[in-house]
Amino acid sequence: MTSSSVATQAGSKPAGKQVPPYFRSKTLTAALAFLFGYIGLHRFYLYGMRDKYGWAHIVGIVMGAFGYLLLAETERTSLLGWVLAFPGAISLLAAFLSAIVYGLRPDAKWDAQFNAHTGRSSRSGWTVIFVVIFSLLFGAFLLMTGLALTFQTYFESQVEAAKTLSQ
Repeated sequence: MTSSSVATQAGSKPAGKQVPPYFRSKTLTAALAFLFGYIGLHRFYLYGMRDKYGWAHIVGIVMGAFGYLLLAETERTSLLGWVLAFPGAISLLAAFLSAIVYGLRPDAKWDAQFNAHTGRSSRSGWTVIFVVIFSLLFGAFLLMTGLALTFQTYFESQVEAAKTLSQ
């Protein structure tokens, strides 16, 4: 017998992500993604501390914080600030999107993926719906604000370039 067939007979996953042996709540996961998703807490709750995407959230938000500080210091003129702020924005928006996706997943699919080994089933109610609503609200607001500031900065720089050319 190979090691993968022994692992399959034992009931564990032979390769890929190891599933922690505890019950995972869909409502708590969506709430963690909404409140602390920018640091990947929902990923660490679901997959453990070895989840590379959870760590990518932390790296992205740290880079984004430095980029934001650099943009604030240079009045949005630093190219490096824009480059560093981009991963932070992606991490933040991905967290809100994760809250929406996790919250809208049917309980049966959630339990089949995350709680099959526990024997318990999820019963999400209105709480998860409110988390989804607020995630959509804040995520859309931040996305539109970011786009508005980006386009405003671009067009202001074009006006300044046209003024210098005309003189």
